[in-house]
Amino acid sequence: MKKVAIWVVENRKLAVLLFFGLARLISAVNFNQDFKFWPNFVSSLQWPSLKRLDLDGRITFHNNHNASKDFGNRYRYLPAAVVYPASVRDITRVVKYVYLSDSLTLSAKGNAHSVQGQAQAPSGIVIEMGSLKGIQVHKESENPYVEATAGELWIDVLRETLNHGLAPRSWTDYLYLTVGGTLSNAGISGQTFRHGPQISNVYHLQIVTGKGEILNCSRDENSDLFYGALGGLGQFGIITSARIALEQAPQMVRWIRVLYSDFEVFTKDQEYLISQSDHDHTFDYIEGFVILKNENLLNNWRASMFSQQNPGNLSTFNTKRQVLYCLELTKNYNQNERVNVGQEINSLLDVLSFIPSSLFTMDIPYIDFLDRVHTEELKLRSRGLWEVPHPWLNILIPKSKIAEFDAAVFKDMLRNTRDGPILIYPLNCNKWDSRMSAVTPNEDVFYLVAFLRSAIPSTPERLENLIYQNQKILNFSQRAGFGAKQYLPHHTTEENWKTHFGEKWDMFVQRKTTYDPKAILAPGQRIFSKCRALSLT
Repeated sequence: MKKVAIWVVENRKLAVLLFFGLARLISAVNFNQDFKFWPNFVSSLQWPSLKRLDLDGRITFHNNHNASKDFGNRYRYLPAAVVYPASVRDITRVVKYVYLSDSLTLSAKGNAHSVQGQAQAPSGIVIEMGSLKGIQVHKESENPYVEATAGELWIDVLRETLNHGLAPRSWTDYLYLTVGGTLSNAGISGQTFRHGPQISNVYHLQIVTGKGEILNCSRDENSDLFYGALGGLGQFGIITSARIALEQAPQMVRWIRVLYSDFEVFTKDQEYLISQSDHDHTFDYIEGFVILKNENLLNNWRASMFSQQNPGNLSTFNTKRQVLYCLELTKNYNQNERVNVGQEINSLLDVLSFIPSSLFTMDIPYIDFLDRVHTEELKLRSRGLWEVPHPWLNILIPKSKIAEFDAAVFKDMLRNTRDGPILIYPLNCNKWDSRMSAVTPNEDVFYLVAFLRSAIPSTPERLENLIYQNQKILNFSQRAGFGAKQYLPHHTTEENWKTHFGEKWDMFVQRKTTYDPKAILAPGQRIFSKCRALSLT
């Protein structure tokens, strides 16, 4: 060992290259969980100046395994270092350092709810955005907004805005996600049909580009970066804060579920409801989910709160011979509107064609409805069923293809599986801004279909089987002419990324060249590589 140490000292540059190459190889085959000496060794030899960066926060080179994990629980890529910024200045200094390096890359990490390692930086630097805090509500203007740092969780944004009687208009189903994380994708839920995704409800962004510049961005200032960063998968800069539109918050929610056995009737009702522009003629939230053959409705976690209220009624619905579809709706109201809201809901339900005996309702506080998934998360955690592999798959399907998708996937490919909830609900394309990086199918109405799967039991064979099923679904939905797009996309080749972005690809590459010319940002997305030049061809 002494001879090895002497050789390393005498041949420091060669040793660094050897260890760097070995770590890259180990990272590439996803076998680096226990490769703990790599980041510490290389950091002390090749990047001693990184330790000496003048930061308001801190940087760590040891015990950084949490930065190599995400919700998917499938990829574990260790970074060389993790930065906990205490200011935007910290972020700019780290970005400039990485920009000048030969091989380092950088990833901004929120709450790590990605499922394919998108927030990881193999042998690079991870910035823990959650260490930068700040939420301020501005309600004096005609258009009230909340300004939040990118690492703040949406649940905390909700709690603070509710203190002022306000709330953001558009949500995700799960609120323990960061502001920067959802805005880098889109952020969708049952309110999207009316208000658009979360990226359509942003007034202003502060962004640190891949060159270390701090830019204020809006529709009127640095608008190209503003539109690029929203839905841009972290490729053009690190969002450090955002101003998000607010509305008056209701006190209560009437939560409604009804069942269908006919897919055509189910989608017809969903599409009718999202087509109504008048608030009084539709609901405030519209989603749906699929109950596959032989699935126990009482054990479906999206039905658990309803099963506590109506266990006898739910048990009467038999899924042994058929697939069922659940339409999920809400109507917001204040306590003094309780009588009137009941009349409005009855009027809205009268025009729908659900199974008459399948109406289930609950009245709960607004915050409890928005935070409903966390309630289920706690139950799953208590049973050891939360931190398991999650091979989730989210696809946007054109309206014209959704019946074909139902027949091929729900009623055929998945006829003998029960691996987690399957969401399905329509969205209006006119609520999305085509100038933003997020891509959607080329139709006025399209559906989100989300397979929220868990590998239980957590065996390699079980996980491989789910991944194989996902690939079959993808192969079906991505064949020529089908027009589907992945939401929270994951592709492994440049050709697939070109197909995903379609006519937006050239603009996407041009923005990358402009704002992150060395391709140091968000390497976990696997779109661009630092080791090759960017090209428009």
